Amino acid sequence: MQPRRTDLRRSTIVTGLFLVALVAAGCGGSDDSTNDNATVETPPAPLDLTTTVPSFLPGLDGDVFRAPGQASDDDAFTYDEVVVPVGSAVHVESENEGGRTTVTFEVSGLAPDRDLGVHVHTRPCGLNPADSGPHYQNNVDPAAAAESPSTDSAYANPSNEVWLDITTDANGSAHSSATVDWKFREGEARSVVIHADRTKTASGEAGMAGNRLACIDEDF
Repeated sequence: MQPRRTDLRRSTIVTGLFLVALVAAGCGGSDDSTNDNATVETPPAPLDLTTTVPSFLPGLDGDVFRAPGQASDDDAFTYDEVVVPVGSAVHVESENEGGRTTVTFEVSGLAPDRDLGVHVHTRPCGLNPADSGPHYQNNVDPAAAAESPSTDSAYANPSNEVWLDITTDANGSAHSSATVDWKFREGEARSVVIHADRTKTASGEAGMAGNRLACIDEDF
């Protein structure tokens, strides 16, 4: 007796469903195995976006200029980071011999090819450029005051003050020294200031050298 066409169709459908079930079961087992063995990766740590100021710009030596108020053992501050960048370096030395004083000044990493005035001042550096006070004078100008520093060439001159003007080279480096025939009074010379211009000498403007760009604490 030949099977009916309807029975063959049912058998084919049942067989097909059985195969589909086997395939689905196999796929499901594969997924479960993958999930069981999957490695959970630790997400990367967030980037540290804190800006770190280098101790020195490459190749420099000396105390490091930093922004005012920034923690530092050097106490060398810049008020103009274009001409005196944070991380540039300065070195100051003072020697006394036979009643004479020689001050040596060196910088590296400043703006190149710049004329700058440099003087010894009376007070320590501070958050504000004016905190360093007026120029140190061996013979103090009696007409000068905190609000109107000495511009009399009889007092504001390189023999009565310490002028260390510099011209930076193509790399922003410079060196200068000055010798005067006297010694600093103890506690009255406390810093060295870099100014924006070379020091003027004519009476009425003597000692003036433009804005204060940077300051270095020195206990002479």
